[in-house]
Amino acid sequence: MPKMKTNSGAKKRFALTGTGKIKRKHAFKSHILTKKTKKQKRRLTHFSILSSSNVTSVKEMLGLK
Repeated sequence: MPKMKTNSGAKKRFALTGTGKIKRKHAFKSHILTKKTKKQKRRLTHFSILSSSNVTSVKEMLGLK
């Protein structure tokens, strides 16, 4: 049986933490930043943990499951 390929887009966007959770970046931080407040842009800078409803599909894309 052939090896499973990881999804190239997913491996660029997600990272595993030491405890096995999946980190992700916030959306809406790449362009059209002039109309967004400083507070909004500052909050979008930080990483967040992936929600539990999406964990199984992302792990499958990364070849972890």
